[in-house]
Amino acid sequence: MSKALADLYDEHGEALRVAAPLFHDYGANIQFEGPVCILKVFEDNTLVRAMLEKPGEGRVLVVDGGGSLRCALVGDQLGELAVKNAWAGLVVYGCVRDVEALLQLPVGIKALGSNPRKSVRRGEGVQDIPVRFAEICIQPGDYLYADRDGIIVADHKLA
Repeated sequence: MSKALADLYDEHGEALRVAAPLFHDYGANIQFEGPVCILKVFEDNTLVRAMLEKPGEGRVLVVDGGGSLRCALVGDQLGELAVKNAWAGLVVYGCVRDVEALLQLPVGIKALGSNPRKSVRRGEGVQDIPVRFAEICIQPGDYLYADRDGIIVADHKLA
């Protein structure tokens, strides 16, 4: 990503969806972008692992964890999978853990916070559906941009 979010917003304005400033940076790559892949789960990271085991091809995995702060949906092992399989980043509407290890990984990770408790594994969740959190809707096929200023989403990759 060559331009900062503020510059992208100045150029494209209201055509962009700006997420509420709820997220913190947990990966070494603060600036990242890519087409979105969406999971909706609740306190269960089984599908998150399954998705990160697949080739990321520069995509951003958006995990709608319902905003739960009771357990982590991503930790160091899943972060390492994201790097190994070429995911550009993760946006977790929930928590992460193993923060010190995540901060060393060359991948973008934004989440609401951290919690040392691991999630359950029931295999529940839904993939590739529109989700709504942080005052925006994110849909399959959208393109996400992130940096220290936050997160913006567009219907397509911006020129």
